[in-house]
Formats: sequence, structure tokens, C-alpha cells
Amino acid sequence: MSSSRNTFSNRALNRRTLLRGFGAALALPMLDSMVPAIAAPLAAKSPVRMAFCYVPNGIIPKDWLPTKTGRDFEFTPTMRPLEAFREDVLVVSNLAQINGRALGDGAGDHARAGATWLTGVHPKKTEGADIQSGISADQVAARMHEKETQFGSLELGLEEPYLAGGCDSGYSCAYTNTLSWRGPTTPNPVEISPRAIFERLFGDGETTDPTARLKRMAQDRSVLDFVRSDVSRLSTGLGGRDKSKLDEYLESIRDIERRIQKAEQQSATIKMPVMERPVGIPDTFEEHAKIMADLMVIAFQTDMTRVITFMMAREGSNRSYREIGISDGHHSVTHHQNDPEKIAKTQKINEHHVKSFSYLVKRLKETQDGDATLLDRTLLLYGSSIREGNIHDHHDLPLLLVGGKATGIKGGRHIRYKEETPMNNLLVTMLDKSGVPVEKLGDATGKVDQLTEV
Repeated sequence: MSSSRNTFSNRALNRRTLLRGFGAALALPMLDSMVPAIAAPLAAKSPVRMAFCYVPNGIIPKDWLPTKTGRDFEFTPTMRPLEAFREDVLVVSNLAQINGRALGDGAGDHARAGATWLTGVHPKKTEGADIQSGISADQVAARMHEKETQFGSLELGLEEPYLAGGCDSGYSCAYTNTLSWRGPTTPNPVEISPRAIFERLFGDGETTDPTARLKRMAQDRSVLDFVRSDVSRLSTGLGGRDKSKLDEYLESIRDIERRIQKAEQQSATIKMPVMERPVGIPDTFEEHAKIMADLMVIAFQTDMTRVITFMMAREGSNRSYREIGISDGHHSVTHHQNDPEKIAKTQKINEHHVKSFSYLVKRLKETQDGDATLLDRTLLLYGSSIREGNIHDHHDLPLLLVGGKATGIKGGRHIRYKEETPMNNLLVTMLDKSGVPVEKLGDATGKVDQLTEV
């Protein structure tokens, strides 16, 4: 029995013990002291999280999809940044979002891709306020968890969202700028500002108004300065292991705050031509993605939410990636018409996205959650709702399922399903394994098999 449990006998610290200051309510990471000495093992109590990470414009198939199925597949050039996590990676192929196709509506594949990835529902073609899609998988999960967590879900992104007006051949921008739909007519906008997300999680949580944020930023002291006395008081009753966890947790918050402040300083002082200035608050896509990943990890670690969607770029994005030598727009080079130079540039962007995603995987894997890791208790889906950007097709989608060992998921394999299997069958299966049973979601016809079988 740990010393922290000796100290508190059969009493357990409430995970919702609040460290208050500057309007902040900091939920604690899972500590040994939070589990009574007579309680069941921690593994039985820890929740399963879900994260959906999206990349736009498809992925070059020849550099993505392994040629072999089963355990002996080779990592392709685009997927290679994840090779260190082979046993946590499950490649799934031949899944389709059939409702992303035109079905008589003509052009607009990018809009339909964004709208269908987590819904499986064909969106209404409109640029007006009469948008229509379907509830998304993340929001099905959010409804289950929102009474147990501070936030039912978080919707994050790396490019400024626009929900009004037209963005793709007569389709509303709402379809290309978010993955998350609270209901058929209610898209959830993404937040791209690390500062706003940090303040939502660790500040007063009541507003993201720019004026209010600037006023708080003008304060000289870190938000953590206001809770130092409470941390000190709490630490005196903890065992050595819990103290180490608490110190590590607080340092991670300090580090994120420092990096947010640095990013804001850079944005305010570095003058760049508008056409060259990266979209987002940090100067590069990679740094922006990293700090978002760190915020996702802390949000899961503190159980503030169990559901996150993360758009690494909005669908149809024409962002350039000058930090890796690509000055062309992403969307432009995906229309390669078999030009080897454009294909190579697209592949390099695809790999850059996977590299940034691998940082999130690494952080989840190195973060303990009781007797397992956060990655073990997270179902992490990565991919796109377009297979090949040059064709705009919606079958055999590029998809990875990472983590989830606590739910029985066995990685290190490539599973190829029957052609035209609805992607929503995978989403329904993920929901079921996270403790959110659902009978119907979009065009799902059932569940997928083999996720837990070698």
C-alpha cells in the first residue's frame, strides 16, 4: 500500500479537488491517492477517450497504403514517422464515405468530405443558413460524457474557420470548416488559438471574448502563481509518487503557458508579407500542431473532456508549407494531373502532417494514466475523407486507428475490409468500445470486425 494511501486511510482525494486562483479551476491528473485502499483496480475506473484527427485533400495512395495486409506490412514513406509506434498502429483500408459522393449534386467534393467524415450523412447543397448534415460521432460520445466532464467535447483546428458563406461549388463553408455537428443543423466551430483553449480549460471558462483575453494577458503573474499556496497545502499530504506526478503536471502547464506567451510575442513582433505569414498563432504549422497536441493531452489527463476533434487544416485548404520547402498551396498541388513534381510535393506535405500527428501519439504514449498510458485508453482516428485529391474519390479512405489497447485493440496490423464498407461501421465500433453504444449513425450497416483479433 502506498504511503499516500496510508496518509488518507480509506479516504480518497476527489479528482475534482479544485486549485482556485485567477478564476481558474484546475482539474488534477489521476493520483494514487484518489483511489480508496478498498477500491477496485484503477484500470477498471479510468475512462476511454476518443480523438479524431483530420487532414484535407486526400493522401497520395502509393505512398500511403501498405501493399501487404496482416502483421508483416511495411511502413510507406508517408506513414513512416509512425513506425516507432508500430504495435499501436492499426491501418484500415477499403472503408468508404459513400455519402461524400455527388449523388446528383455535381461538384463540391471537399465540402461533402468534411461534412461526411464523422456523420456519414449527405449534406444539403446550400450556401445559406439552411445547412443540413447529421450528428457526428464525436457528438454522440459527447452527449454520453458531458455530465461527467467539464466539457462534453473540444473542437480544435489550425486554420481560421468560416461557417458563413460559400466555400466549395455552392456548398456552405460550414461543411469544410468543421468535422463536428451537434445536430443536423448545428455545426460546432473549431478554436485555433492555444491561448483561448488554455483559458477555456484553465481560466474562468465563461468567455473567449478577445477584449477579456487581452485584459487577462496583461496580468504579470502566471495563473499558476495564484494556486501555489493550494498546491503546497495539498502536497503535504501526498506520498512521494503522487508529489512527483503533481510536480510533473504543474510543470507541463507552466511549459505550455511559456510557449503560448512566446508564440504571441513572435506574432506581434515579426513582420511578414501577408501571403507568406503562416495561418495560426505560432509561426509554423509544426509548432502550432505541437502545442495543440500538448493541450489535448492535458485535457484528457485531467478528464476535462473525453472527446476531441482536431482539423489539422480545413477541407480544401490551400495552405503553403514553406518550413518544409513547399511554397505552393496544398490544394493546388493535389491537382497534380500525374505531374511527378506536384505528386512529390503533395507527398511531402502528407508526410509532414503524419510527423506532426506522431508527436501527439508520442505524448499520449509517454503520459501515464494509472497502470496504463493515455494512448492505451484513447481511440485515436487519423485520416481524410478523400482518397486521392487529384480525383476527389471517397472510397478506400486513408485511415489509421491508433491506441486503444485497454479496449482490446491489437495494433501492428493492416486490415483490408470488403470494398465499399461504410466508414461509419468503424465509427460505430469505436463508440461501442469507448462505452457509448449506438444503434445507428449515418449510413452505418453494423460494426467492423478484426480490431481485437490477430
